[in-house]
Amino acid sequence: MERRIRRLGIALVVLFTLVFGQLSYVQVFAADDIRANPANFSRQLIAEYNVERGKIITTGGLVIAESVPAPGGSRYRYERRYPQGDLYGYITGYYSRIYGRSALEESMNTYLSGEAPELAISTFTDLLLGNEKRGANVFVTIDPNLQEAARTALGSNEGAVVAMDPVSGDILALYSTPGFDPSELSSGSDEEMRRAWTQLNADPEKPLLALSHQELFLPGSSFKIVTASAALENRFGPDSVWPNPHRLTLPLTNEQLQNFGDDHCNGGSSQISMTEAFEESCNVTFAEVALELGPERLAEQARAYGLCGTLPPDRTACDEQLVRFELPFENGRFPEPEYFERNDPLLAFSGIGLDNDLVNPLQMALIASAVANGGVMPQPRLVTEVRDAQGRVAREFGSRSAGTAISGVSAAALTQMMISVVNEGSGFLAQIPGIQVAGKTGTATNGEGRPPNAWFTAFAPAGGQQPPRIAVSVIVLDGGDLGSEATGGQVAAPIVRAVIEAYLR
Repeated sequence: MERRIRRLGIALVVLFTLVFGQLSYVQVFAADDIRANPANFSRQLIAEYNVERGKIITTGGLVIAESVPAPGGSRYRYERRYPQGDLYGYITGYYSRIYGRSALEESMNTYLSGEAPELAISTFTDLLLGNEKRGANVFVTIDPNLQEAARTALGSNEGAVVAMDPVSGDILALYSTPGFDPSELSSGSDEEMRRAWTQLNADPEKPLLALSHQELFLPGSSFKIVTASAALENRFGPDSVWPNPHRLTLPLTNEQLQNFGDDHCNGGSSQISMTEAFEESCNVTFAEVALELGPERLAEQARAYGLCGTLPPDRTACDEQLVRFELPFENGRFPEPEYFERNDPLLAFSGIGLDNDLVNPLQMALIASAVANGGVMPQPRLVTEVRDAQGRVAREFGSRSAGTAISGVSAAALTQMMISVVNEGSGFLAQIPGIQVAGKTGTATNGEGRPPNAWFTAFAPAGGQQPPRIAVSVIVLDGGDLGSEATGGQVAAPIVRAVIEAYLR
């Protein structure tokens, strides 16, 4: 009897081993082949589109992405729609049965599709009650009124606007043009989607890439915020005095760097303070500051503001991602010190935002936020919480710090310098009656034969009893309506003013 029981036990162990082995083979070793089978892909796609995907919702309850019943005759139960069109295209991204996912549709996919572990209770409840599986709703920080104001202020110009809370890092507005309507890639027939995809990818203006956070540009004089920060952190105060020629002969060369328009600053006096040079955006003075600081200290300050290090001519790769964001983000760049050891004169150009300095408006908004926030730079935040289909909070996303970029003393001094730019200097078109704005202009070369890009970066209220509530950075490509005659103060500053006023009024 015992022998029979032993044999039965051995037989059961063998059978269980075989079943376990088969399951392991199917789930681990053969999983990729099974998944790649075209027949299974079609079944997976149909199953995925039979789930009502969660909504993406702004502050105030505006729905910017939702799943709706597919039209009759479709083999899919739902399709994705974006009621606001291209206004939020770079925020939501697309959810396409042909081209996959992008932006929040990608980074929040497990929540939107109902697959996240935090949604297990909700999914189990639906199963017990016989309800269909539903995804969770994602809530974002965007202020829809400010998003509209950004679009209106930018107008027909090609460029981008980023507005954020300088303390929490909440993204209040994120708008780029040219843009795209994600519904074209997420609904309609396969043929219509493919036609839209082909047109978008053939467009030389690359509308699938957001100028606000996925592209990189020379910052021009906007970068003087970073250079001034390095000077302040290394005991060159706002009143430090510098030689004031209108041209600077670069070290080891006969080449010269000149002020904008080849003009003298400060009425042509022989000396100028750093604050006065900042007000008038004097290239020569900040080239002198950069050369005095040296590459190590300037690079260290750039890193503190979240710019990653590269060794040109390779301008495409970062050693590490210093800014975390829910959307695909291109970190700004500043060359490693070794680059300047081989090309010493180029440090002068890097000090004024040229050569191989690269940023985007989100990076500049973070830099302005650090100054506004007493030197502490926040991580940008776009998603605040996720709620399941029953309305319960499944996950909250708190605000985070990216570290201290400059000391509080330096931030206070730099705030006053940025205030002087708006009140007395090149950024006077950003003035708002009753609201103190602190800002910095930037005008950056944009390729041979092309008009410059115009920048303005600011925050408000500044320097008073109220804490700063908004930081904004704007870039207008190719000089906007003014073309080759454009400057950041003329073209971008009025856009920043309109956005700040819309928010604070």
